[in-house]
Amino acid sequence: MPNFPRNKSASNGYFKIAAASLATFVVLLNGSCFADDEMPPPTLTNVSYGPHKRNVFDFWQAKSDAPTPLAIYFHGGGFGVFDKSKIVKKWPVTVRALLDAKISVAAANYRLIQHKPLPAAFHDSRRAVQFLRTKAADWSIDASRVSAWGGSAGAQIAMYLAFHEEMADPHSDDPVERQSTRLTCVATRDGQTSRDYQWWVDHIPEYDKPHRDFHAMFGVETREEFLKRMVDVSALSLITKDDPPIYMHYAMTPNAPVPVPTPGNPRAAISFQGHHVVFGLELKKNMDELGVEANLDYPGSKSPYRSVEQFFIAKLKGN
Repeated sequence: MPNFPRNKSASNGYFKIAAASLATFVVLLNGSCFADDEMPPPTLTNVSYGPHKRNVFDFWQAKSDAPTPLAIYFHGGGFGVFDKSKIVKKWPVTVRALLDAKISVAAANYRLIQHKPLPAAFHDSRRAVQFLRTKAADWSIDASRVSAWGGSAGAQIAMYLAFHEEMADPHSDDPVERQSTRLTCVATRDGQTSRDYQWWVDHIPEYDKPHRDFHAMFGVETREEFLKRMVDVSALSLITKDDPPIYMHYAMTPNAPVPVPTPGNPRAAISFQGHHVVFGLELKKNMDELGVEANLDYPGSKSPYRSVEQFFIAKLKGN
């Protein structure tokens, strides 16, 4: 195991005794140091991988005598809000399961569109993967077994990394840029497989016009410029037969009715449409035709996997 600096802990003696007693109780119950819904503290926090203040990640080192696979989380928020702390609020069970399976975890921030338009967020996340690979020897990471996951915008980033052709520059003066960007597997929740709002109009139930300004998101003035950038970050335009397997989760069935907005939930319809299972259905159809493994999980589906952690453990620790 690498020797990391210890995180600062509370100095109150009573708190230490109580915490130790609780940890012992939990271990006796299930053989782990944390309750199932409790998030273990990161080994390292706010590690910088680039020049911007948002170019930071947290890292959880799995306990293992051998190099561990790595799962990297990218947060959602429409590329305009939130940060890596979403992993604490939404994914504690997943992180616990991965660490228990000897899979290390990272959670990265990236620039939002108010800092720089897309595809900056995608490019930042690419560098985060490459930077983490440079730490393979120091942090006991198996650089050949790297995965990514996220929800919504984070799902788009994860799929971009999984399905884009290799983006390493072997001749770069920057050792980070010489690292591979390819993944072993990818998992998503509520992921949008296309960024083209005209595709949304054509495929998403009752979606009749763009709800966001693509000019502002991508920093372009014409639809032609937008399409050029969009195809380089959208899963449906990137997928090829040499790409890794995916697990996708969506909350609704394909024929579920679009909810009616209410004063208490005025965004009910667009939240539903913007995370619709049809995104996954279309990607799975394309991947099936290419012979690439695509697992689509929604209510009533027959997916062999029912969680990110189940899928990652099978793909990163199998054989």
